[in-house]
Amino acid sequence: MLSYPKAVAMGLLTVVVMAVPTDVIDTPWFSREVPVRWWEIPVLGAIGLLVALYVGIGAVNRGPGPALGGATLATFAIGCPVCNKLVLAAVGTTGALELWAPVQPVLAAGSVALMAGLVLWRWRQRPCGPGGCEATSRGQTP
Repeated sequence: MLSYPKAVAMGLLTVVVMAVPTDVIDTPWFSREVPVRWWEIPVLGAIGLLVALYVGIGAVNRGPGPALGGATLATFAIGCPVCNKLVLAAVGTTGALELWAPVQPVLAAGSVALMAGLVLWRWRQRPCGPGGCEATSRGQTP
């Protein structure tokens, strides 16, 4: 059973929680040293949509952990490469721009692929509706 209001709310919440601290959505609370790159907004939108689908499909013996992991990975991917204190401490500003920034699009693609896989997995695990299981078990589409 799809839960539309909850799904839409969680998708929007995910977008806001990811976009505000990374300053993809400009706010007075956070700043960004590197401008938003062209691929960050589509990744943000894709993750928000995939989280909404994941939540909307319904509960299937798994909590939100996998989806939270995918969204967290995407947050690191869309963040400013020189604004991440852990990256700066590990490799410095030059390393952040030369080592971390080129990895971020790969990380973004991986997080979108992970979330898409989770949505597909959850879709396949959803409970059967009335008459849906019999038609599916005979090889027919419901």
